[in-house]
Amino acid sequence: MTIICPACQATLEPENGMAHCGNCGNDIALVARCPECHLPLQVLKACGAVDYFCQNGHGLISKKRVEFEPV
Repeated sequence: MTIICPACQATLEPENGMAHCGNCGNDIALVARCPECHLPLQVLKACGAVDYFCQNGHGLISKKRVEFEPV
C-alpha cells in the first residue's frame, strides 16, 4: 500500500506509526489496519519490537501485511 502526502502528493514510507515527508516537511500520523477486516489493529511494543494484533479474530499480523492509512 502506498501512502501519499496530502500536501504535496509525494510517496511516503511508514515508520513507527508516523510518516515524514522529506519533500514538504510534514509529519503525518498513521493508523495500522488489518489487511483482512480493515479495522484498526492493536499495536504491541516490547523491547524495541513493534507487533500488530487484530482483536477481530485474525491474530498477529505481519508488519509486511499491515495497511497504514493517514489519520
